[in-house]
Amino acid sequence: MSTFSYHVFVSVVRYGSFFHASQLLNVTPSAVSHSINQLEEQLGFPLFLRSRSGMTLTSEGSQVLPYIQQLLSDEATLMQISDDIKGLQSGSIKIGAFSSVCINWLPHILGVFSKKYPEIDISIVQGSFEEITQYIKSGELDVGFTTLPVSENLDVIPLLEDPIYCVTPEGFVPKNGQTMTEQDIVNHKFILQKVDYDRDTKLILDYYRVEPNAINFSIDDQSIIAMVEAGIGLGILPKLALQKNPGNIAIFPFEKPASRKIVLVTNKSKAASPSVIELVTEIKHFIEKTYNTKVTPSDEK
Repeated sequence: MSTFSYHVFVSVVRYGSFFHASQLLNVTPSAVSHSINQLEEQLGFPLFLRSRSGMTLTSEGSQVLPYIQQLLSDEATLMQISDDIKGLQSGSIKIGAFSSVCINWLPHILGVFSKKYPEIDISIVQGSFEEITQYIKSGELDVGFTTLPVSENLDVIPLLEDPIYCVTPEGFVPKNGQTMTEQDIVNHKFILQKVDYDRDTKLILDYYRVEPNAINFSIDDQSIIAMVEAGIGLGILPKLALQKNPGNIAIFPFEKPASRKIVLVTNKSKAASPSVIELVTEIKHFIEKTYNTKVTPSDEK
């Protein structure tokens, strides 16, 4: 029985639909459906109840889920042991990151790393902060970029304090000329990423007493910028997300400074892998050189 079917099964459980699972696995929804059908035939019982609202596990599916998760964890451990034996001459490494890291950091970091270790295969998964943390915990990823807080028992390396700004249409000027206050924000709608809302962004909106009915959600940073340019509302984005495409917008700090802490997370069982050690070293070197700072491990979660 192919372990790919197991990966498909766990992904559908996590995302609740064939479509979202297919995006993570980089296959078509029909391939996901076919794989689940095959697995159900091999096991001899249905794994999911299918409805318009999504996929839910059957009783039988719930019973086999922890065993399949353990099999995938054992597979990841076996591959890690194999890579450790082979050292840096071959093997693979899986990285998880959110969009602004994928755009602004990874091209340089992986360009340098690949030149040093061309035999190591690199794959990247883009996801939300919580998804990346969970993938690291389960062993599906080797190294992940996320933000604090990290609730799981993982190795955490703080990388950068990333300021968060208010994004306005070009020509907008705060009443005090410098920072966004409650007076500037009142009666404005905000355009945000759904995945960011429950973290730092919500703290900012709560502080300035922005009502939930004044919030609209977009799919990514570039969409937020485009909608702000069109005058649909204001945006809240960190400095890293604004690095390459400021657009026809204005950027102002909040009266009460806001920021997020970007961190690197690894699973403790994989932290000693030669390829992970070298990649983490390259990431730290990039951050230290680019931002003139010192990167050190931390127990902060």
